[in-house]
Amino acid sequence: MTKMEELLKQQQDIVAAIAAEFKRGVEEAAKGMADAQYNLAVMHHHGQGVPRNLPEAVRGYKLAADQGHIGAQFNLGVMCEKGQGVDEDCVQAFSWYKLAAGHGHAGAQLNLGALYERGTGVKQDYQEAMRCYKLASDKAIADAKFAIGCMFENHHGVEQDFATAMAWYKLAAALGHVESHVKLGILYEKGMGARQDYAEAMRWYKLAAVSGSNPGRLHVGSLYENGLGVQEDYHEALRWYKSAADHGSADAQNRMGFMYSNAKGVKQDYHEAMRWYQLAGAQDHAGALANLGFMHEHGQGVEENEVRALGFYAKAAKKGDPNAAKNRDMLEARIAAHRK
Repeated sequence: MTKMEELLKQQQDIVAAIAAEFKRGVEEAAKGMADAQYNLAVMHHHGQGVPRNLPEAVRGYKLAADQGHIGAQFNLGVMCEKGQGVDEDCVQAFSWYKLAAGHGHAGAQLNLGALYERGTGVKQDYQEAMRCYKLASDKAIADAKFAIGCMFENHHGVEQDFATAMAWYKLAAALGHVESHVKLGILYEKGMGARQDYAEAMRWYKLAAVSGSNPGRLHVGSLYENGLGVQEDYHEALRWYKSAADHGSADAQNRMGFMYSNAKGVKQDYHEAMRWYQLAGAQDHAGALANLGFMHEHGQGVEENEVRALGFYAKAAKKGDPNAAKNRDMLEARIAAHRK
């Protein structure tokens, strides 16, 4: 038997095993066995051995959840919260999370905390959110440790305390939590919760970046662009910005446009700048929309077009860009003056 034939046989065996498991699950679920109902729902949920069918997954989870199956209760909460296979209903999600959390389900405790913190599906209650997060944190859930750090950073039910936030972020980071790496970089860069330390900020940002974090890549690029903690290096900044931009970061795409527009590490190229601004603008990035307005107003990389410039400025102003409204008003006044 050739290697290819062996691989094909293995694949056929796997497919046959999944089919057999599904058949057995259907038979046991029909007998009202909660574990079988749950497993069958998981297969429908993820399309394992059967076509993905979210409403059928919800039905199976509900059958198991009504018998007290904790995993089914949690999964029902997730599907209700996200509107998967059922209308989005955060009140119902809260009810299912609470049942699962009461039986010690760490994921349910975490998600319950998030609903309490946001006031979604239940009255906002920071103290209850913190209690739920700490229950999940005690089970080494990195997201829960991160959430506690955010509460201390953002003054949610506790006194704002950057040092304590940093301590929680470090606990989450030790478990590989990438967002915590970014948060730690920001706190060190700004000197919040610890002495300002650009080199330490860079270390945390790079840990996030090599794990695939676009914010991490963006921050690494920014430190290189501005020479913070490292020697100023536009080429290195561009490399990190492009990595984030190629992975869809609108912030990084906007920075790429700025670098090309202002000849930072590259030859000035308004057409290339325009291309990057357009990519970011397509994601409604306020800064990129403002930059597109400027490029159209001044005919950089595109034919001068004051009407289109006004349109971009208006969109950017609506998105909150601080200079867009001023540029729009100045351009409108200039156009009006020319018409007199």
